[in-house]
Parts: sequence; C-alpha cells; structure tokens
Amino acid sequence: MKFNLPHTIKNHLGEELIFHRMEMEDGEEKLIIENFVAPHSRPIMHIHYMQDEALTVLHGKMAYQVGDNEIKTIGVGETAHFKRGTAHRFWNAGEDELNCFGWIRPANNIIFYLTALYNAMNESGTEKPAQFDGAYLLYRYRREHDMPELPKFVKSFVIPATYTIGKLTGRYKKFENAPPPVG
Repeated sequence: MKFNLPHTIKNHLGEELIFHRMEMEDGEEKLIIENFVAPHSRPIMHIHYMQDEALTVLHGKMAYQVGDNEIKTIGVGETAHFKRGTAHRFWNAGEDELNCFGWIRPANNIIFYLTALYNAMNESGTEKPAQFDGAYLLYRYRREHDMPELPKFVKSFVIPATYTIGKLTGRYKKFENAPPPVG
C-alpha cells in the first residue's frame, strides 16, 4: 500500500502526524515527520523493533521516557532520540500545543501502521484501537512493533485469538492491500 507524501493523520486524542517526505541515508529510507500534540495528549509506551526515531521540539515542551528510566523534559531546539528496540513514549508537558520535527529510519511499514492505528483509535472513540483492527495490527506486525504495557496473556492469547476470529469472519477486507510484515 503506497501513500502519497505529504500524508497527514489525526486521532481524536489531539495528535496529528505529518509524513513529509522520504530521504535516502546510508542505503535506508528515512521518513521525515512532523507532529502536533495537544496539551496532556500522549502516545502510550511502544517499541519500534526495526526503526530509530528522533524528534526535535519546534514549539512547546515535550516530556519523554525510555523504558523504566526517569522522565526527561526538553524544550525548543532540543532533541530526543529513541533507538530501535527500546520502549519509549513522549507527551506534551506544557499548556501550549507541542510541535516537533524529526525522522524515523528505516521507514518500513510505519506510514501504513500508524495510519491504520489512528483510524482504529478514531473508530473506537477511545485511546485503544477498535478491537479487531488492533488485533490485526498488533499480531500481523508483532515483529516490528509492540506495546509493552499490554499484559503477556493479552499478547499471547487474546490478540492471536481475536486476529484469528477476525480473519475467519472476513473483518480484514479493508487490509487486503496491507504491506507484508518486515523481518
């Protein structure tokens, strides 16, 4: 599934993400991104197993956490780096909209994955994606992305079972052009 760039996604929680363009760096696609985050809005702790990410604050104040490490706060002109395979999260730590500019490398399936995830969150109306869509994304792309705060039982039993039920009942027609998992 190809997306024309720039490509913008928004969720009902106050997050907007713009995928601006691709650049090549050291033989890998580097996706240039920009985000806008409303006050007190935050992505949950997550892992990109195959991608590095960096965000530089253009406006506002960003708090972030890597794994169980202490929470750090940065301001305009400062950058947070998240290495592949490390659990991380960030959020708007101020009262104004947070605006960051950065990159994800290599791009892999991130545009599809985050677009589908935001759509599923918007569909559910909560901070969790719609049940079957969430199971599809978390199971199919489990070697690329993870949400470490989900209980092990949910990841090892509930998500695979929900994915299988969704597949058997034809709920994934909208994903028939989804890119194959990497790795």
